[in-house]
Amino acid sequence: MATYLEVRDLFNDSDLTNRVAVAVLVSVKDKLEVTPTAAEKSYAAKVFASPQAEAKKVLMYVLAANNGATVAQIQGATDAAIQTNVDAVVDVLIDALAGV
Repeated sequence: MATYLEVRDLFNDSDLTNRVAVAVLVSVKDKLEVTPTAAEKSYAAKVFASPQAEAKKVLMYVLAANNGATVAQIQGATDAAIQTNVDAVVDVLIDALAGV
């Protein structure tokens, strides 16, 4: 299990941040391919304007969701595992942006 300090150090892992950024873009793309709500469109615009900034926010959730894993396990997570974690938080962020 990674210590909290080790998890905090992962906030600055550029490879992990970049992987999360792509996962956020995929999640938003999936939402836009069906009938998107106004909130989903708004969040998509925010993501496309600054994918790295949104990725840093989402990365914090991904790390918290996997706090029982080791640093090596977190860094070695599959793209599918990261996508699952990202998809879980994107809806919450969409609602938060919409004030829900």
